[in-house]
This record gives sequence, structure tokens and C-alpha cells, in this order.
Amino acid sequence: MENKVTEKPATRSFSATMLAVAWSFIGLRRKKDFDQDVGGLNPLYVLFAGLAGTAIFVGSLIAIVHFVVP
Repeated sequence: MENKVTEKPATRSFSATMLAVAWSFIGLRRKKDFDQDVGGLNPLYVLFAGLAGTAIFVGSLIAIVHFVVP
């Protein structure tokens, strides 16, 4: 029987979570980075980062429409 040491991945910071969420908005992420994110992201950080990313995206769309349509 082998002794496998399972290490709990380190929790990532809020800025690292924002970066991971930004890449997921774009849809591009390396498998290695995704695997690191799966165990190390704080769900509360992901929720706030997703809400902030959505607000920025919607705000930028509204700003673009405001400038294009008189």
C-alpha cells in the first residue's frame, strides 16, 4: 500500500481569482492553470469577481451604445 500525501492547494488571492474569472469570461484558459484553479479558488471570491466582471461588461456595453446611438 502506498502512502500518498494529498496536499490541500493553497487558497488564491482575490486578484488571482479576478484574473481566472476574466480568462473564463473570454473563454481561454490553459488546462494546467484550470487544474490549479479548481482546488484553490475561494467560492466567495469567485462570486464577487463574477459579479464585478458582469457589471464591468454590462457597463461597457451601455457606454458603447450611448456613444454610438445619438
